[in-house]
Amino acid sequence: MTAPGARRPLTRAERLPATAAHAVAGLLAAVSYGWTLWHGVAERPVALAFGVLITLGELARWGSGKGREPAPLGAAGALAYALLGQNAGTATHHGVLQVIAVVVAGSPRGGGAAHRARPGPTPTTSARRVLTVAFAAACFQPLYNAGKLEGWVGHGPWYALFIVVLLGLTALCDAVLAAALAHARTRWPFGPLLRDELRAMPGIGSAVCATGAVMALAVAVAGLWALPVFSLPLLLTQLAFRRYAAVRATYRQTIASLARATEIAGYTPQGHAHRVAGLSRAVGRDLGLSGPDLTVLEYAALMHDIGQLSLVDPVPEGATATLPEAQQRRIALLGGAVVRQTGVDSAVAVVVERQADPYRDQPLTARIVRTANAYDEMARGEGPSGALGGPLNALERLRLATGHDYQPEVVESLARVVSRGGLSSPPAG
Repeated sequence: MTAPGARRPLTRAERLPATAAHAVAGLLAAVSYGWTLWHGVAERPVALAFGVLITLGELARWGSGKGREPAPLGAAGALAYALLGQNAGTATHHGVLQVIAVVVAGSPRGGGAAHRARPGPTPTTSARRVLTVAFAAACFQPLYNAGKLEGWVGHGPWYALFIVVLLGLTALCDAVLAAALAHARTRWPFGPLLRDELRAMPGIGSAVCATGAVMALAVAVAGLWALPVFSLPLLLTQLAFRRYAAVRATYRQTIASLARATEIAGYTPQGHAHRVAGLSRAVGRDLGLSGPDLTVLEYAALMHDIGQLSLVDPVPEGATATLPEAQQRRIALLGGAVVRQTGVDSAVAVVVERQADPYRDQPLTARIVRTANAYDEMARGEGPSGALGGPLNALERLRLATGHDYQPEVVESLARVVSRGGLSSPPAG
């Protein structure tokens, strides 16, 4: 069994989906480069313009490139080139392989040294970009270059509708691919992971797809001068999202600092709140929670002991799981009152307040925090009882208490998380 807080290395079977995605993307990139070098670049000004746009989009990406779409302008440019059929009324003839070659050349891992030194997206993110763009190009370019698309939908509204539908399918494929890779890596349920990806699509994902479609249609009519004009709205959106992400990061840092108050004051052991938050988030993932529910769960787990600051005498080693129910309820209610004064979401305060309720009366998030808190205390042998610690003993004691104190499904989920080292989930934004 993996030690609490440790991250178990991925097995070969768990690495296989990501390895396969990297291999397929790498093979496509190599074949595309080779084919393009051998046959030459078709419509070089167009290829150069989109290559520069993708490169600028990558250079303008926010953060470290670990978000769902750290370079939306680059992604929109890549999709626009994949769906480009005309340049100022003149038909283009670049194919699927040239599209992939231009996209890879403009990416941090495929371009020149000018931007390769910058921190870029992970290999998995790069592989997803190549595979999704290849899907869009493979669905569009052969039909357009063969003249079949014009015969089917013409150049009017049906052509625009076809572009929109194709972009929707591309976004759906990317979401499924991302969820499948995350499921293979973490063993979290596939359904909630896919819901997370689908929920993200109406945000920056829809802006990327819409901008990609508008760029392709605008260049077909107005030429390459349309690129900077239609890139500006997405660039402004990107800057707004960067500021929003910075505010969210500051918000979480404030909550984390409040959570450390009990440790600084000597009421709880060092790192207890963050261990409980990591366990709670991993269990929530395992039980199918996603999105805002996971955020509330993590914040409540970080602040679940803050009510101890109102106590005159600290609880020995901060172990509240062994206290009488009346004292547990008093600490929980005091903690909820403190959370409400901080301006944090009231749903977080409710979870903190409900910690001492019978588990059958608690919401699922409160059951998870209560179980994770007890596990962390028991695994370290904390509390006045001086019971033997360790993961196995802690899980056994939790299982023996499932009749009244802890929900059996939550305890078994915790056991699965601990056995596979499931504390690798990223913090809530």
